[in-house]
Amino acid sequence: MTTHSHSLQTLFSPASIAIVGASNTPGKVGATPVQLLKRYGYEGCILPVNPKADEIQGLACHASLGGIEQDIDLAILAVPALHVCKALESARPGQLKSAVLLTSGFAETGPEGRAEQSRLERIAKDRGIRLLGPNCLGFMNMRKRVYATFTPAALTGEALPGHIGMISQSGAFGAYAYSMARLRGLGLSFWASTGNESDVTVADCIAWLADDPETRIIMAYMEGCKDGDKLKTALDAAARAGKPVVITKIGRTASGARAAASHTAALAGDDAVYDTLFRQYGAIRARTIEDFFNIGHALSVWGQRPAQASVGIVSISGGVGALMADEADDCGLALPVLPDHSQRMLLERIPFASACNPVDVTGQAITDPAILRDTITDMLDTKRYGALAVFLAAAGSSEAMWPHMRELADTARKHPDSRPLAVCALLPDDRRRELEQLGAMVFSDPSAAIRSIAAALQRPRADRRPATMATIELPTGKGALNEMQSLQILSAAGIPVLPGKVAHSREEAACHAASMGRPIAMKVLSADILHKSDAGGVRLNIAGAQAAAQAYDDILSSVARHAADARVDGVLLAPMVKGGTECIMGAHVDPVFGPVIMFGLGGIFVEVLKDVSFRLAPFDEQEARSMIEETRALALLQGARGQPLADIDAIAHALSALSRLAHKARNRIASIDVNPFVALPQGEGAVALDALIVLRTPADAAQACA
Repeated sequence: MTTHSHSLQTLFSPASIAIVGASNTPGKVGATPVQLLKRYGYEGCILPVNPKADEIQGLACHASLGGIEQDIDLAILAVPALHVCKALESARPGQLKSAVLLTSGFAETGPEGRAEQSRLERIAKDRGIRLLGPNCLGFMNMRKRVYATFTPAALTGEALPGHIGMISQSGAFGAYAYSMARLRGLGLSFWASTGNESDVTVADCIAWLADDPETRIIMAYMEGCKDGDKLKTALDAAARAGKPVVITKIGRTASGARAAASHTAALAGDDAVYDTLFRQYGAIRARTIEDFFNIGHALSVWGQRPAQASVGIVSISGGVGALMADEADDCGLALPVLPDHSQRMLLERIPFASACNPVDVTGQAITDPAILRDTITDMLDTKRYGALAVFLAAAGSSEAMWPHMRELADTARKHPDSRPLAVCALLPDDRRRELEQLGAMVFSDPSAAIRSIAAALQRPRADRRPATMATIELPTGKGALNEMQSLQILSAAGIPVLPGKVAHSREEAACHAASMGRPIAMKVLSADILHKSDAGGVRLNIAGAQAAAQAYDDILSSVARHAADARVDGVLLAPMVKGGTECIMGAHVDPVFGPVIMFGLGGIFVEVLKDVSFRLAPFDEQEARSMIEETRALALLQGARGQPLADIDAIAHALSALSRLAHKARNRIASIDVNPFVALPQGEGAVALDALIVLRTPADAAQACA
């Protein structure tokens, strides 16, 4: 167990529990934890605390924490907010290791509540006490019979013991999730509500569960995150432990911080960054509450996660089979066709069947269920499918079909190449549970079945973090750099840039143009002019010394008219680049998760279609390739419509280098915009034609993270 997780061990697995504000009155917050601990057989020491009682629910009561002679692993605080700090201070220094604060009335109420929560946090930090809450429903460790909660959901019935750890920032959702788990038969190892997260967060709970031997699957409901590095570390720990994390993250608002100069900042809204985080660190994002429970349940029933991201679909309805195939395509699942010999075998029995994939066995499979069994077995034998989905509609509820459904589930489970099996049928609860005990998941909605399969087959990412980059010297101060300064920094980071020269007079411009010996582009060099063309600061296809001298004069004259107050550092001359595919890439520092890297094709693809992908920095070239492959416009890079194949390896190299630069200089670089970045034909590389870097000070960085 890691050191960080070990500090939570006495909180989540305590040998002694004090309940401050314990009560004999049923329904009161202080009564429920005592009642639950006794009902469900907690084997540790239960210590009620209430100065107005001698006995609570048959247990000797204490006047204060300090009045208890022994040390205490956990205190459950169920007293008004104004008395919480006093209750903690009543404990002797070093006596109390952790606390659950069920009480509301802290940071969620406004300035006074935030001040009281800050005081609470200082007391806990000074005394080395880990805090869960305040304003939370507490937690339940089912394996250790610890019920440190007041949720009525636990009073109405106990969830099955199992291997799913469930965490929620929201108490209301947490209680709902516990009830749903009990109704759907999800076996829980752990449940927690984190509330205001004055100390222990969802990320802390994920990290603890990653170490917990009783937990195999982690389910989390999130509303937000204050510490991105902690969440990344926790998700990484779960992935390394081989424990899938299913997350529902609510809130898809645009980021409040926008930098007009940065395409990346404008496109990387809050939800896009969370999406990137979950994808990059192997978490499974559930978009709906239904999918949240379906995926968690499916993972617990199926257990193993085959390597193939493919599905075989068998249906008694051609139309529903096509619907499921569409959903599979949307989810990125492959649909390999049956081998020729398998198709022949099926068509010999049902000449009017569809024997590709989806496989339509028609209604004939209802009158001759052996066809269904043999088809499934044959598909398993091919080893082409990561999972199988079978649609039976209402036929699944017939008495004649039921023995064959059981045989089907048992056959799939016992097959040497067993794969997850989803049965789409209308079944009563007792039969659904029986099939689940045989290793098959039952769905009423075939689309939900496919989404659950896709999530179950999602593989955790391998560690794709590159070696660190050497420090690159940056100018002092803050604000936008001019194009030449920006390109020089990119070049030092290993990103290929177009070589250019700066002219400070028409004579220098003529001399530089003559030395280049080819058509050139000329652009005003100014950190104050973000859109050079709008100020008349760009001239293209300039050929010869005389034309360059004239273009120099024209550029300065136009800029003087359109941007009279702009600082001008000269005119940049660079060779024209013909051909290639224009891309855009950039970096933006998210206040929670740090540098976010963006990639997309240029022009309409980024401005109108917003066809871009994101990653959190840093990452290696393999991750960069997967980033490129996510864009819908990938076909253009791969030579669609007669275009030459672009040098995708060169793009991946540049993206990885950009991610290392952004990560290394995250306290100094606010944003990077590389536009256009031209991918030349395969083998010829890629090159940055223009760039804008905006600097910030370390103080700015600290303030942004505050």
